[in-house]
Amino acid sequence: MNFINKILNSRFWALAIKEINQILRDKSLIFFLLFPPTIQLLIYGFALNPDVQNLKLGIVDYARTNESQELVFALTEKTDNIFIADRYFLKEEELSERVREGKLTVGVVIPPDFQRKISQDRTAEIQVFIDGVDANTAGIASGYINQIIEQYNRNLESDRLEPLVDLQTTFLYNPGLISSWFFVPGMMGVIFTLISSLVSAGTVVREKDSGTLEQLLMTPAEAWEILLAKIVPLFVLLMGDVLLAVVVGSVVFRVPFQGNFLLFLVLSGLYIFVGIGIGIMLATISRTQQQAFLISFFINLPLIQLSGAIAPVESMPTIFQYLSFVNPLRHYVAIVRGILLKGIGLGALWQHAIALLFFAVIILSVSISRFRRQLV
Repeated sequence: MNFINKILNSRFWALAIKEINQILRDKSLIFFLLFPPTIQLLIYGFALNPDVQNLKLGIVDYARTNESQELVFALTEKTDNIFIADRYFLKEEELSERVREGKLTVGVVIPPDFQRKISQDRTAEIQVFIDGVDANTAGIASGYINQIIEQYNRNLESDRLEPLVDLQTTFLYNPGLISSWFFVPGMMGVIFTLISSLVSAGTVVREKDSGTLEQLLMTPAEAWEILLAKIVPLFVLLMGDVLLAVVVGSVVFRVPFQGNFLLFLVLSGLYIFVGIGIGIMLATISRTQQQAFLISFFINLPLIQLSGAIAPVESMPTIFQYLSFVNPLRHYVAIVRGILLKGIGLGALWQHAIALLFFAVIILSVSISRFRRQLV
């Protein structure tokens, strides 16, 4: 008791009480201590799901018999939402194109002689195409399909030692299922997000802290000249980071570059503008660099977790899948993986490109408008 009384009567306790009162009076600090961790914990808990679910499955059924329909039913209805029959196709070429565009994860082709070979007690071969960009998901999807086919063979009750239905599986765009081919393009988007937003926010807030922003107001330069002088050098430096990331990914991790390099630079430039816009926005609502960092922590981490850079979007709850469409990083990650690994062009990426253009225009316009109001 004497020890406790000494603490309560000490100068340390008085100073501690003062700090507690100051913290409680700082409503913004209380907000950042309670709200962001709660939201982020909820997002991480739902978005970082190691289970593979809701994989979009495309099917070409040339046979169109009861046996082939039973196989389709086994693939789609008895898998606990692992596969979802997103589309049925009449041609194999259309199926392959959908997998190439990233609109399907798995494609299954049932041959026209499927029923005849089974009735003759001969092996019927099923073609399976799996998007191998996400090596982990592709491996798990292949394992599930093998299990389903094994169960289907057992249900046929054949006396043959060899299975009646055999799989011919092809992993597209990442035949070796190298995990770095999936993570490196995703992390490129994550790094560009963090660097562009934090650097641009830091440069503006630092001028506010040091008082040089007031000095700029005394110069004869127009507001647009001040803004342009800030954005252009940042953009050039950040595009240098884009080139550096491509070199590191290609040389160190052996990530292939299958697509158009100019298209990659143009769309990466769009995304860099998005990051700069976010950074300027952070600077306009922050008084200090520490506050800008805390706010960026709250904004950037959910963007990263809902982008598909780390965990597949398809495995997230439905509400988070819809929210991911308003996430510019989700579109940029799809662009990077599409260009680098699949070699697809603007014809397949135009929706993501338009989304990036929309975000760049809106975010930059709002952030520049707020910044200009602080200059006048």
